[in-house]
Amino acid sequence: MQPAAVVIPAQSAMPSNEPQFKDKPGSAINGFIGLFLHLVLSIVNIGLLFTGPGAALLLITGPLWLVIWNSYVIVNPNEAVVTQFFGKYKSTIKTEGFQFFLNPLYQKSKMSFKINNFESSKLKVNDVNANPIDIAAVVVWRVYDAAEAMFEVENYGHYVQIQSEAALREMATRYPYDAIEEKDIGGITLSSHQDEIAKQLQQSVEARLARAGIQVLEARISYLAYSTEIAQAMLRRQQASAVVAARHEIVAGAVGMVELALNQLSSKGIIDLDEDKKATMVSNLLVVLCSESDTTPVVNTGTLYQ
Repeated sequence: MQPAAVVIPAQSAMPSNEPQFKDKPGSAINGFIGLFLHLVLSIVNIGLLFTGPGAALLLITGPLWLVIWNSYVIVNPNEAVVTQFFGKYKSTIKTEGFQFFLNPLYQKSKMSFKINNFESSKLKVNDVNANPIDIAAVVVWRVYDAAEAMFEVENYGHYVQIQSEAALREMATRYPYDAIEEKDIGGITLSSHQDEIAKQLQQSVEARLARAGIQVLEARISYLAYSTEIAQAMLRRQQASAVVAARHEIVAGAVGMVELALNQLSSKGIIDLDEDKKATMVSNLLVVLCSESDTTPVVNTGTLYQ
């Protein structure tokens, strides 16, 4: 017997990442032309009142005269009007001024294109070295596609807040607060590469908000500090690193000065020193040059070999 064929049910189509709604330009005429047509209709209605046969026609033109009042809309600068026809998206009117729609049954919703500022709350996250830090950011954004902002997300203002904070958390975990550990030296840090961090943060936030028709103009860290539980310990660590770096520079400079002094004494024939006297001179010069406090010299009034 032939084995029964196995029927694999078709997988349901996965939702597309592409936005379903995009701005569609709508048609409208100047609102003052609409007022003129409205005035003509008013005169017609008044004339029909005094004519017997026209009374029946007035039952049609009268309600039409009332409905047309819903056809006017004022579009302010940096603003758009989204129109719907019984729940179905129709168009977006971006032409500013006094406008007149041909369909008075459209539902009209206004959408602002003005620039907005959003400052996140102070978030406690761990940087790439697992050090807890407090971080906040300022995001400058604006709506550029009214249909996407209105229909793709439930509340685009709240969506900006949540996605911005999520992008900030994700970025803070990829970089160290400062280049304290040896593996971090020469790399990007949150505290010293603010322009680079700001650029990456802007790209990350914009990628998250693109589905909502929102453009990110700028995103920048506004607050950055170690969390209170490790702030003192990290401060002492930074101070120790600074002291070590300073000592390294001092010793390197002192060695160069000692080398220069010995070379000049030898090349100019001022004095010939054996190895023991060179070692003593090097030791004394290093003590003088590397000491944190002023040294008190001891003057030898005899010969070099006393």
